[in-house]
Amino acid sequence: MSPRIILLAATAACLLGSVSARAEDKAMNLDQLLRQVQQGQIQESKENKQREEEFKRNQGRQLQMLQDAKNERAAQEAKSQAMEKQFDENELQVADKQDQLTKRLGSLKELFGVLQQAAGDARGQFDNSLTNIQYPDRGKFLTALAEKMGSTTQLASLEEIERLWFELQREMTESGKVSKFKAEVITADGQQKQEDIVRVGLFNIVGDGKYLQYIPETGKILELPRQPKERFVETAEDLSKATSGTVTFGLDPSRGQILGLLVEQPTLRERIDQGGTVGNITIVLGVIGLIIAITRILWLTFVSVQVAAQKRNLTKPSKGNPLGRVLQVYYDNKNIDIESLELKLGEAVLKETPRLVRFNMLIKVIAVVAPLMGLLGTVTGMIITFQVITLFGTGDPKLMAGGISQALVTTVEGLCVAIPMVLLHTLVSGRSRHLIEVLEEQATGLVAEASERKHAAA
Repeated sequence: MSPRIILLAATAACLLGSVSARAEDKAMNLDQLLRQVQQGQIQESKENKQREEEFKRNQGRQLQMLQDAKNERAAQEAKSQAMEKQFDENELQVADKQDQLTKRLGSLKELFGVLQQAAGDARGQFDNSLTNIQYPDRGKFLTALAEKMGSTTQLASLEEIERLWFELQREMTESGKVSKFKAEVITADGQQKQEDIVRVGLFNIVGDGKYLQYIPETGKILELPRQPKERFVETAEDLSKATSGTVTFGLDPSRGQILGLLVEQPTLRERIDQGGTVGNITIVLGVIGLIIAITRILWLTFVSVQVAAQKRNLTKPSKGNPLGRVLQVYYDNKNIDIESLELKLGEAVLKETPRLVRFNMLIKVIAVVAPLMGLLGTVTGMIITFQVITLFGTGDPKLMAGGISQALVTTVEGLCVAIPMVLLHTLVSGRSRHLIEVLEEQATGLVAEASERKHAAA
């Protein structure tokens, strides 16, 4: 046997695959290898015949299963057609019953429609009402009633209609009552506490002398973080402490809108802060001018009293007042000539004048500078406003409110300082001028008296 035939035989043995496991044993010679190949072919032929027989045995079973599936499909199709026919008949019956129900309801259908609308409207109104704090469960009933009335298969019972009427009537009754009850309140610092709250109709609720706010979305009662002016808070305190009788109370008929505006109003301190640096300087100038003016008025009043007392006793001069010092100069130089005496008295009056008019010019300067400072603040505020407009435009007025507020507040502060300063300067200057006129009048009288005495002696 040639080597080429042996190689072909070995290749055929490898392709068959079934003799691969047996080929692992080492063959002793080429004859044994050929026998192994022949045995593998015989084994594979047996296995193939077994497979063919198994397939033939299963073929009948598969045909039976196919026939069963076809029969089942036919049965289901028949059932589907029967159900479709029944569905069509049911639809006709439902439509017929619906027509019968509509005819029997008659005007009641309109009534139930009105009931549904009333229940829905009442639910929306009650959810935002202050009475919901005391009666929180009525919302579930109204919701269920509205859903029930929206159904075509359910009707409202007489008890449900009566309760709807009762809830509407109770809401109207509670709107005119002042009720006091306990509830959970969240304070301004975030703490929760149980306290007595007073509900004034549907308008306001107060507790512990403070205005409260009801949040319908969460059902929480919050203490306003910032209360309105003191005069309103005092009425809230009176209402919280009252047990009977009539109490004056700051009522908000808009149910919180006016109260919200009052709360948002800035306080005096916030107004002052809006003025900025220019406003603070203006206020400081006003305070300084006010202190000086009041001090000068008090001192000039005291001096006026002393001068008036000295006028009643011109023969006994006192050095504790301007007129007394002028009189003392007269008595010390009464024997000199008239011209010298007149000069001496004029000098004495001039010495007293600076003390009487001291700080008058400063008060006048403050009265003049204050409106100029206000004008400066106005210009500064408008510059800030225009800068904001340049950066953000004019879409949001709140962005421009800061600069405009500063412009207006500084103007007001300047006028509030200037007007009193003008009045105080007039008052101080008038009193100073009056005292100087008294001194000049008395000095002139003394000179005239001395002149008459000289002429009489001559």
